[in-house]
Amino acid sequence: METRFLGIPELAEAPSVAVVVDVMRAFTVAAWAFARGAEKIVLAESPEDALALKARHPDWVALKDGPPAPGFDAVNSPGLLRSADLAGRTVVQKTTAGTVGALAVREASLVLCAGFVVAEATARVLRTRGCDRVTFVVTGEGGQADEDLACAQYIALRATGTGTEATDFLRRAAASRAAAELAEGVRQGVHPDDVALCLELDRFPFAMVAASEDSLMVLRPSVRSAGPDR
Repeated sequence: METRFLGIPELAEAPSVAVVVDVMRAFTVAAWAFARGAEKIVLAESPEDALALKARHPDWVALKDGPPAPGFDAVNSPGLLRSADLAGRTVVQKTTAGTVGALAVREASLVLCAGFVVAEATARVLRTRGCDRVTFVVTGEGGQADEDLACAQYIALRATGTGTEATDFLRRAAASRAAAELAEGVRQGVHPDDVALCLELDRFPFAMVAASEDSLMVLRPSVRSAGPDR
């Protein structure tokens, strides 16, 4: 499998297969939303778009980065979201990096959104579909976020079927700038358990696939297929 690791600014054209990685915290939060029963997640272009969607669909749950804000129901924190009842709900998510990265590759034939919590399930999709070329979008810090790069590299190795251990990759993520900012309270809308929750390897058994639906980019969980694993 041929792999590329690119930041959002480096995406000159839509790849065939893209894995968009945001460990801290967009796609850890997305996975928790599905675990709490959400049916789908709509990835919004901007806070204004998220609020417009919420206005048209008052029963949807609008979620953003940073502190609580009028019109939004939740913030981008796995620690704060893990007790929410989202059964059957649609979540609208707008974050600084993760949702931006997914929208940047919306023309790809396959878009997977990932973090450590769904790493093996994501690698399994790449294996079972026989993906030959995969672009990993490292969303944080213009492509320099080490927690996202570490996760992307780990998934890439797992996708080749190698018995790669996660310890060193998780250690890099734990030592990243994002982890320090979350732990030190530099960022707002944070729960004390957020870093630990973002580093839970394979917490969930599903991958997350994003695709266009009625002009919106929609993220859904994808359970393991019945086909053979490679």
